[in-house]
Amino acid sequence: MPRLIKKVSKSASLSPGTLVHIGEERTEEVKISIIDYSEDSFKERQGVKVEECFPFKDTPTVTWINVDGIHQLDIIEKLGKQFDIHPLVLEDIVNTSQRPKMEDFERYIFIALKMLYIDKKDSEIKSEQVSLVLGSNFVISFQEKEGDVFNSIRERIRNAKGRIRKMASDYLVYSLMDAIVDNYFVILERIGESIEGMEDELVNNPVPKTLQAIHDLKRDTIFLRKSVWPLREVINSMEREESPLIQKSTDIFLRDLYDHTIQVIDTIETSRDMVSGMLDIYLSSISNRMNEVMKVLTIIATIFIPITFVAGIYGMNFNPEISRWNMPELNWRFGYLFACGVMLLMVLTMVLYFKRKKWL
Repeated sequence: MPRLIKKVSKSASLSPGTLVHIGEERTEEVKISIIDYSEDSFKERQGVKVEECFPFKDTPTVTWINVDGIHQLDIIEKLGKQFDIHPLVLEDIVNTSQRPKMEDFERYIFIALKMLYIDKKDSEIKSEQVSLVLGSNFVISFQEKEGDVFNSIRERIRNAKGRIRKMASDYLVYSLMDAIVDNYFVILERIGESIEGMEDELVNNPVPKTLQAIHDLKRDTIFLRKSVWPLREVINSMEREESPLIQKSTDIFLRDLYDHTIQVIDTIETSRDMVSGMLDIYLSSISNRMNEVMKVLTIIATIFIPITFVAGIYGMNFNPEISRWNMPELNWRFGYLFACGVMLLMVLTMVLYFKRKKWL
């Protein structure tokens, strides 16, 4: 289950710009890949050292530098120094608890957003912070670990499909953000299927396990809302930003991305309302079931109260030889049958009365 709040106490009392990795502890090596392309050329290199990225700062082609792993702070610091990235931006990159945001530093634009995916091991929704640095001719993407949703973009660049090889670096950033937003729909489809299955279970046979499942769904929708809701502000700011790094030709694509984000947010809000309604239905169903049980027990108790009274009367110790009023039925041949008949008559009378009142 995703954490809604991450611990950031490690960065407390430190000076601004101090690099401290906040997130899941990792020990694997940081992997860097480079894709350099233009309309007529393409070069790709995997597993390069950080120093091999430096010559691509001022090339006329578009360069995409992807860094898988932000826990080795010396690598992040070297990249930031070479590409003139502000220390506060580097601090935000290694702090994975960032809210989705965009900051314009004139020479480059910094974007932070959340990439969501479903873990194949436990089928849970996982979150990973992706930081993008958009320069005039380069894009640097920082990810927490290896593996992402950008393979389709890499294939389009390799095979020169679509317009990506003809566009500038801002279109590459749009493509990366669009791939992340499109993957949100996969998560939402999974949640939608879970909600449909939960609704059937609520109607047919709600059990305590159902409550835990509803709680997990509600937590997932809150987590999605927290990850996606600020993204519309980011995209809206990019669309309205008067920056030379974002060309007018990219605005129409950003507007389409904004529409997709609004659609995701609307779906999340709908899912959250449905899950909240399911919780109310579960509590109402359990309450109704409890009321039915209490109704049956009350009827049974009500039926047995008068016959218990009769049995108690006849269970008292009497001596009919002293007085004729001391339970004369004790010496009567049919006294036992008479007492049982009276009790049976009382039960039948009460059952008929309950049925007439439609309590049974």
